[in-house]
Amino acid sequence: MRMGWALPLALAALFGIIVGDLAPAGLVEAGLVAGLLGWRRWRWMALLLVAALTAWPVLQAGSASLPQGLSREDLQLQGRLLQVEPQGELTRLLVAVEACRPEATPRPACERLRRVRLTLFDAEGQAPEMHPGERWQFAVRLRPPTGFANPHTFDYAAWLWRERIDASGYVRRDPAPLRLAAAPRPARQGLAYLDRRLEEGVARRWLAALTLGAAEYLSDDDWARLNATGTTHLVVISGLHVGLVAAFTLLLGRGVARLATPTRWRLATWPWWLAGAAAVGYALLAGFAPPAQRAMLMTLVGLWVASGRHAPGPWQAWWLALAAVLLFDPIALWRPGLWLSFLAVALLIVIWQGRQRPRGVRGWLWALLRTQLLLAPLMAAAVLLAFDRMAPAAPLVNLLAVPLVSSLMVPLGLLGWLLAWLPPLSALCWWLFGVLAEALYGLLGVAMSWLPAWLPAPWQRVPLALALVLLTACWALPGVPRRLCLALSLGLGVVPLSLAPPEVAPGQLEVRVHDVGQGQLVDLRTANHRLLYDTGPRFRSGYMPLADLWSRPQRFDRVIVSHDDLDHAGGVAALAAHEVGQFMAPRGEQIGVPFAPCKAGQSWQWDEVTFRLLWPPPGDNAEWSSNDRSCVLLVEAGAQRLLITGDVGRRVERFFLLDVEAPLSLLVAGHHGSHTSTGPQLVELLAPRQVVFSAGRDNPFGHPDDGVVRRLRGRCLWNTALDGALSWRLGDATAPRGEAMRDLTAWRGGVGDRCHGVESAPLDTGYHPAFATQDGHDSSTYGESE
Repeated sequence: MRMGWALPLALAALFGIIVGDLAPAGLVEAGLVAGLLGWRRWRWMALLLVAALTAWPVLQAGSASLPQGLSREDLQLQGRLLQVEPQGELTRLLVAVEACRPEATPRPACERLRRVRLTLFDAEGQAPEMHPGERWQFAVRLRPPTGFANPHTFDYAAWLWRERIDASGYVRRDPAPLRLAAAPRPARQGLAYLDRRLEEGVARRWLAALTLGAAEYLSDDDWARLNATGTTHLVVISGLHVGLVAAFTLLLGRGVARLATPTRWRLATWPWWLAGAAAVGYALLAGFAPPAQRAMLMTLVGLWVASGRHAPGPWQAWWLALAAVLLFDPIALWRPGLWLSFLAVALLIVIWQGRQRPRGVRGWLWALLRTQLLLAPLMAAAVLLAFDRMAPAAPLVNLLAVPLVSSLMVPLGLLGWLLAWLPPLSALCWWLFGVLAEALYGLLGVAMSWLPAWLPAPWQRVPLALALVLLTACWALPGVPRRLCLALSLGLGVVPLSLAPPEVAPGQLEVRVHDVGQGQLVDLRTANHRLLYDTGPRFRSGYMPLADLWSRPQRFDRVIVSHDDLDHAGGVAALAAHEVGQFMAPRGEQIGVPFAPCKAGQSWQWDEVTFRLLWPPPGDNAEWSSNDRSCVLLVEAGAQRLLITGDVGRRVERFFLLDVEAPLSLLVAGHHGSHTSTGPQLVELLAPRQVVFSAGRDNPFGHPDDGVVRRLRGRCLWNTALDGALSWRLGDATAPRGEAMRDLTAWRGGVGDRCHGVESAPLDTGYHPAFATQDGHDSSTYGESE
């Protein structure tokens, strides 16, 4: 194959992936027509075949997810365990599905499932011991691979799709899981051998991560140090690790060839094949995860280019490697690691293309410093866009960490494995590795304490990333005058100081109903104040959606907890990481923190926006249930009004209807859309123009109730389960318009306008109480982030 094919192949692979993701109507027919038109042109047919090979896995990734008709249904599933992650009272399981069938008939088939993520609850310590590689049979309830959709948060649904996980759910207790077969051999024998040879500590954890790709061995403290210092790339099986193995094997093979055939050793091809085989073998040994696969393919392309039998340019090799990776794993296009690695290699090509090799120790030291200084801003921009953080210590730490890991630690670790048949020599190598690992561990800790990771606000991320990319381009591209680079650097340096957060004008109210599953959390902002109404749920696993909504500490002038049910007060504990001026809740409730009682008649004004409590009445309110004691809040911004009723029932609604001026601009439906709330009198007298249901997708309670949905027909209806988080701005001259995180018309087809996509859910009569929280809400893994 000529190297001139590299760019067309990469573009064909990219085209196929994009077409597979968009999945336009008539895609198959268009492909057949293109094939018929170009069947005599073999080059055209080759590119068309590449596009088809990359489009097909992307199309399959979307069609293999759990059918909607099987959501929360009882299923019998058989499969092999790929991962087992104990987490206190629960265990996360990743299962490669071998067989699947629904217990009830008729139901849709589920045999197309490939991988599922399960939660096994074990509060009583009776769950059987499980190990990767074993085959098991489970009774499960699953959900399609969806997650919460909130601004500037981790996209769990996208992560599930990238990992090719087709459903998530939990294992039922009855019937109990059944082991069908033990692992054919101890999974990852190298890890078992390592556990026997080394005691628990930094040396064992980092040796497993650096040489075998077992990142799960690293502790939370290890990850905190790596993330804060921008060195996570060091513990991922990358081109560095696989390249070192291939280079060592190549040098060894060529040395043997030189001894065997002194006059023709340069013509020997078998050392190159041996090096390629070593790269493939090491990637398999490291678990053959996507990073190891990419590193293996890039190394194989590098070996082919360096063999000298072809003379491509570096950019041809770059495009060829990209084409090979995408052809092998089209889903890798959505993995941040792919673009981080290819961007780094591209910049290295720009930096070194046309330059002479450095000479002497001083030359190599300057080359290392220059390379790191030029890589740092580009990698910082990429990490900022991919992971929403910056590590100020990264440039300085990587100057020491990269050569330490690549030149000493990885070779020592791999040499220890190579000499495993000579325990004394292997122990010596690993002892030296341990000394260096402890030193690096301490260095990362010092750097993290001096220069901790910075989490920019969402409105800062894109401008900062663009400034860093421009800074890199100015200094890396040849021919740019240095005076211009200095002036541009000074100008870009003031970008962080010139950025200002988006403002809310006096008299206006910004409303955001967050997507927290079966619960409620409403964020209200004025020009200079902020109020949080309810804190979302807490699941049995201990997970609170509120904990993942903001990466930076927030300031709340007031937090109103409508009542103490876990779907409203479950996130109170997570507010310990934020600053709260005052908590309010109904008298007689227990929310875990001191609070001032909310009662009808209380009102205050922030920035020309009026807040007024309509319920509960003063007194102990002992005659009312917890739901009917809920704090009812009315907010007026100019002529527009917002009403949040908590979980009060229809009887309570009648007490405050005459205190509210109609029409309502926005109503947060009571009790998540339950039939007990949002009664006919409220709808008729207050005439809400827009209504939002804060409910969980496929919730077992049938929220929102179909009768309530019919009662509100003709109005603009929203549902966080479908639309994700929803935002409005009240108080300006225009009618408020909801902005949803999910585009419902594009996502699953809406009815008319986007806000009419609400659907009521049938009550799940087979709900399993063993997996319920105190207020009866599901505690499965739906929406939980990693």
